[in-house]
Amino acid sequence: MKLAYVTPYDSRSLKGSNEWSGTGYYIAQSLKNQFFPLEYVGPLKNEFGCRLVQKYKRHYHELFHKKYLKNPTPCVLKSYAKQITSKLYQTNVDLIFSGSANPIAYLECKQPIVFWADASFASLLDFYPDYSYLCQETIRDWHRVEQLAHQKCQLAIYSSDWAAQTAINYYGVNEAKVKVVPFGANIETEYSLYEVKDLIEVRSPKLCKLLFLGVEWYRKGGDVALKVATELNKAGLNTELTVVGCQPITEEPLPNFVKPLGFISKSTAQGKAKISQLIAESHFLFLPSLADCTPIVLCEANALGVPCLTTNVGGIPTIIKDNLNGKTFDITANPLEYANYISNLFTNYSNYIELALSSFNEYQSRLNWNASGKAVKNLLLKL
Repeated sequence: MKLAYVTPYDSRSLKGSNEWSGTGYYIAQSLKNQFFPLEYVGPLKNEFGCRLVQKYKRHYHELFHKKYLKNPTPCVLKSYAKQITSKLYQTNVDLIFSGSANPIAYLECKQPIVFWADASFASLLDFYPDYSYLCQETIRDWHRVEQLAHQKCQLAIYSSDWAAQTAINYYGVNEAKVKVVPFGANIETEYSLYEVKDLIEVRSPKLCKLLFLGVEWYRKGGDVALKVATELNKAGLNTELTVVGCQPITEEPLPNFVKPLGFISKSTAQGKAKISQLIAESHFLFLPSLADCTPIVLCEANALGVPCLTTNVGGIPTIIKDNLNGKTFDITANPLEYANYISNLFTNYSNYIELALSSFNEYQSRLNWNASGKAVKNLLLKL
């Protein structure tokens, strides 16, 4: 079975691309590793005329303090459909596989269509800051795109139960063609159980190392992470909070136990290695997000035997199972709830070791691209 793999961006390599944290690239690799030949369709062009119209509409809606987004613009997506059709005339493929719903919304073809996404528009609207205060035109167009994509596809795969259920509930999609397959960890190096055991054993039971990794301080819960680290130190557990991706925002001077490292790019080998090192040295990845779909960094932490402390919002509960590979908390949870959970694990440190090993097991069994690729392969072969 040969697949046409559709992405608006270039998904052939990670070099120079920061689209979707490289997930489009890893999806392609997971399919190729299941012996599916791929015909890459992308990058797709946003034609000059469409860009001109988009620029005008963006400025127009800004006058009314509303946001206009180009992603669901019919002009663009109809152009994408023509470009995909043109490519299909030049090759012989058995199935169209898209890294998102948008590019295939207006596509007319004889082959079955499948897409794999982390959310539908209904999931994102007023959930993420970037999807708040949208103009009615964008809202109307994007809902229309989702309806079309779900009508045209034979299979809609989502990376979380939350995303899948929202699509079913809001767009009335037939449950039989909606499936859930989590994404894997976007990593290049695989560690063995023995190597991960060594990483876990090196972590000190006398110094709790928390890693906050996110580019948006408030949305990712940086303020909560700081409060929790403060509570732990007050309670007598020496705690260090390393912040990567952004600068902490606080009215008071940063305490000495906070280590702000700023943004580290994963697009370079040095940046990837540094982030991997920071994760491996930490006891917990701490991400008390206010809004998230399925943050792949949680899988990446588990790949190094690092449990994750996060919230039960969006698609996170599909990734993090309480006391198996971390713990999810309500977004209204008091910092003391986090602090008590961490303190109890350090008081009974063998329980932490067990949780860390269990986290690695969750990565090995279901949160890696090989497992995801196999699950998708089984779904495709049934079409």
